[in-house]
Amino acid sequence: MMRSFIVSGLLLGVATAAAVPRSYGHGHHNHTKLNVQVGDRPYYLVNEMDDGPLKEKLESCSEGPFKTSEFVFAHRGASLQFPEHTLEAYNAARRQGAGVIECDVAFTKDKKLVCRHAQCDLHTTTNVLNQTDLASKCTTPFTPATNGTPAAAKCCTSDFTLDEFKSLCGKMDGFNPNATTVTEYMDGTPYFRTDLYATCGTLMAHEEYIELVNGWDLKFTPELKTPEVEMPFDGYTQEQFAQELIDQYKAAGIHPSRVWPQSFLPADIFYWIDKEPEFGVQAVYLDERVDTPEGYANATASIPELAARGVKILAPAMFALTKVDTEGKIVPSEYAIAAKAEGLDLVAWSFERSGWLNEGGGYYYQYVLDVINNDGDMYTVLDVLAQQVKIKAMFSDWPASVTYYANCFGL
Repeated sequence: MMRSFIVSGLLLGVATAAAVPRSYGHGHHNHTKLNVQVGDRPYYLVNEMDDGPLKEKLESCSEGPFKTSEFVFAHRGASLQFPEHTLEAYNAARRQGAGVIECDVAFTKDKKLVCRHAQCDLHTTTNVLNQTDLASKCTTPFTPATNGTPAAAKCCTSDFTLDEFKSLCGKMDGFNPNATTVTEYMDGTPYFRTDLYATCGTLMAHEEYIELVNGWDLKFTPELKTPEVEMPFDGYTQEQFAQELIDQYKAAGIHPSRVWPQSFLPADIFYWIDKEPEFGVQAVYLDERVDTPEGYANATASIPELAARGVKILAPAMFALTKVDTEGKIVPSEYAIAAKAEGLDLVAWSFERSGWLNEGGGYYYQYVLDVINNDGDMYTVLDVLAQQVKIKAMFSDWPASVTYYANCFGL
């Protein structure tokens, strides 16, 4: 009960998305001046910080004004509190000052591109299991927990047509593994998020996302999601998937300089470098090799080879870019130093995805665990990433938190 009370207090008053009609730009630019709002969250983080020069600097910026920053990449929209990759999440991200907005790109049964974090996450990010006529089409229908076996389901974008996909409601990502009913299964939102704005998130096709973001004069970072079905899929190859993503920006008249295509698959990055060099020059290689000590060492050693192959931007999880030195200070990691030595840009992910730092920060702060102890240390780490590692941008689940810092330091 106490945890719920505290979380509610932290989240109170930070809904910043403006009420807008459910349209996607209609092919024109919205030149209305945007009043960027950062809400209460950044002030809470600053207040939690240990006393020192960084806290004083951030306190000095408390009254803004705040403006949109391309240092801020909206991770799945504003997914800390809004259902990810929905119109509502994107509206919130824009209002919070994100200069670049992400759409993770998967494909439907009829080979249409849509915004979804994973090809097979509809059972945890939408209400599909409540839709009897559609739930029966899932790759693996819901099975309840029993005899120590957790509840399970698997529903993929490729199980449904675009029209069927668009009929669903987005919800906060999460599930209850102990569920014996669909209703219980869907009730699994992490403790540090909220269902307050998850009444029925509006799902987006990739082309709708392009029209929306273009209408705001913002920039794009689409991630080509690794397929979870065997490729080719009904004759649809990985290369066609990678090409179609780029083709939709061309068809919309989007200049390549406004697009940072991403992938965890090196083959996708190399495809764009070779076949679409104007877009490939900003291709972002999401480097998950760093997740193990051996993989981290191998990834660091391979950076010169990647640079020689034409890769310009690397994006590992943020923990891989910092470490603690012998004096107990947070400093750039070997990976970060190697990337900069090759002239590569770095993008980090994902701010505001860790939960409470007084409980360790988990995956995203694992290399600095011994020297953090409160939520204010989020800014301590961000400052090292921005000022010493000199990252190009930071993905954030709550863009306002990074917008505040970026504006304070002129990023």
